[in-house]
Amino acid sequence: MLNNDGTPKKILIVGGGTAGWMAANLLACKWRNTEICLVESKEIGIIGVGEGSTPHLKLFFDAIDVADSQWMPRCNATYKNGITFDKWSTNAGFESYFHPFAAQTDDIFTVPLFYKNIQARMQGYNVNAHPDNYFLESYLSRNNLGPLPAESFPFGVAYGYHFDSARLGQFLAEKAENLGVKRIYGNVDDALIKNDGDLSAVKLKDGTLLEADFFIDCSGFNSLLMKKTLKVNYKSFKDNLFNDSAVVIPSELSQILPVETKATALSNGWAWQIPLRNRFGNGYVYSRDYIDLNQAETELRQHLGLLDSDVEARHLKMKVGRIEKHWHKNCLAVGLSQGFIEPLEATALGLSFNTISQFMQCFVESKGTNKFEDAFNNDINSKFDGIRDYIVCHYKVNQRNDSEYWRNNAANNNISDNLNKILTLWNNSQDFAGDMYKYKLTGSYKPKSWACLLAGYVVLPKQNMDQSIDYSAHQQEVDGLSDFIRRCGLNFKNHRELLTL
Repeated sequence: MLNNDGTPKKILIVGGGTAGWMAANLLACKWRNTEICLVESKEIGIIGVGEGSTPHLKLFFDAIDVADSQWMPRCNATYKNGITFDKWSTNAGFESYFHPFAAQTDDIFTVPLFYKNIQARMQGYNVNAHPDNYFLESYLSRNNLGPLPAESFPFGVAYGYHFDSARLGQFLAEKAENLGVKRIYGNVDDALIKNDGDLSAVKLKDGTLLEADFFIDCSGFNSLLMKKTLKVNYKSFKDNLFNDSAVVIPSELSQILPVETKATALSNGWAWQIPLRNRFGNGYVYSRDYIDLNQAETELRQHLGLLDSDVEARHLKMKVGRIEKHWHKNCLAVGLSQGFIEPLEATALGLSFNTISQFMQCFVESKGTNKFEDAFNNDINSKFDGIRDYIVCHYKVNQRNDSEYWRNNAANNNISDNLNKILTLWNNSQDFAGDMYKYKLTGSYKPKSWACLLAGYVVLPKQNMDQSIDYSAHQQEVDGLSDFIRRCGLNFKNHRELLTL
């Protein structure tokens, strides 16, 4: 049943958590004529792995008209300028690099010089191609400056967040209920299908039937509606993303409050450090094929200096991959029920937001039919696969040789055609960025991000050490850019100070 505006009369969201309550808020804000219910179990907690975000989370809060000041203090949230990747390379001078979010100063001032010097470096010239020297947000993070500039600064800066995921779920639940979303507590036992293959209702363990016109599956890795009931196929990414587990341990906050996530390579995976207002969130993402649960916990404790601590660790399993259809029949999968890519680039909430918002647009434009279902699924699959390729590239081009895990990742040739094309362009193109656009390889990540990754790991030829070449002009350009970025930085406040405003 549809309303006159083409929206469903009643939607049932199965599962809460961040994904479920994101969906509830977007639907309640935009589809005012739709009755929205969410059923969740009191017994199932929020996993809490995703404590970082990309700038997509800011777009979500803008869409539901929530300011930073309304939710960030409630969720112990801090700002995020990007991610530092540490120890993924052992090459001198390239042991660490920063992947910044976007700023308007990039395309106008910094990216052209970055590309120019990468191209010179690819030809062997002894020029500086390390990405940390070229971006405003890199400077902000090095100096613990938040991403909100003075009003007089004429250039915008994108930013993400770090947050307590359990508190964020609670905040979004309260917001949704205030918008009229009906919250139901119960354990879903089964789902019922009509003769035409559409879902008709879900059945709770106490026998209660919850009917709706459209269903949103936010049931987590179980994917109760989409996979178990509607039998949508699942595509595993295990063959090129080895990691399947994580161990999580909190630690005390340092005096300096970082404005970045830190991803540090360990023996068989990597450790995240996420700064909240009250603690650091830490975790070790690893593969059980190379290290067991107890070894991983010990290595993380050693990394954190907590070997003798009695702080409890949580162990999590990850299922890395995606379903082949995110919208099928009268059901949409959002969050872990549609898929999961390990949290290296903190993309989970961005994918959820894209899935919900694009579905809403397609559904209304099709007047409540499945006319755009295939195009929608192809687009969401492309987003998942593009993010997978970017994360796979981190492992494929890693510059470590100290364990079988890292050697096998580097030797793994089970990568997509698109990633092969990007690596080929990097090694052969005279215009890497232009050719990425030409060959339509910019779906999930722009050339700047790929260039930061590949130059950051020094995937570059050996330098020409010809002493007769004069590099003074190059150095003058880099020095001029550094001074420009420094003066831009005068418009930004210390991260802690910014959070008290």
